Amino acid sequence: MSNVVVYMSMSLDGFIAAENDGPGNGLGVGGEPLHGWLTAGNVNPETFRPENGVNAEIFDEMLSTGAVIVGRHTFEWAGEWGGDHHEGVPIFVLTRTEPVPAVRGLAHYVSDLGSAVARAKEAAGDRDVMMHGASSVQALLSAGLVDEVAITLVPILLGRGKRFFDERPAASGLRLVRSVEGAGVLHLRYEVLGSGERGQRSRTA
Repeated sequence: MSNVVVYMSMSLDGFIAAENDGPGNGLGVGGEPLHGWLTAGNVNPETFRPENGVNAEIFDEMLSTGAVIVGRHTFEWAGEWGGDHHEGVPIFVLTRTEPVPAVRGLAHYVSDLGSAVARAKEAAGDRDVMMHGASSVQALLSAGLVDEVAITLVPILLGRGKRFFDERPAASGLRLVRSVEGAGVLHLRYEVLGSGERGQRSRTA
């Protein structure tokens, strides 16, 4: 069964980007160390796969997802990933209004959260759906539409920037399901324990 999984690199003080993030500079000024784990211990220049064993496993896990959900700002600031996030999987961009001209190809613009999740899960089949973008993540968490949160905890203190959670989402219960140490980082994965059916399944599993 497909799950919606948030993947995010976060500083020890809770930031996912430094100050002044924007187009072509999604990590902000001085935020590059947040993604340093992707090159720690060298990287394969052809596949961009980290050579560190644990970090490589997490990298492979992310690229095994069958669809991507992302907020419009994150999508645009990342240069639309050149139209292909990985392996040609469809990208569902959350936005209130479709840009003109719109990026086509693998990108699909969706305004309704539930519709975006349903379409992404259908497209992913038995693979998970990757989720990006702080504001969109918070919106989906509050709507009970996120299944798991995977955080790569980076041992730096940014002090200022964009926090992962500016507000407490409605679905705020988490259960740690994985904690593994990679080169210079700690990879954490949590199951989201929301109210209703999901919370009941988690308690009785």
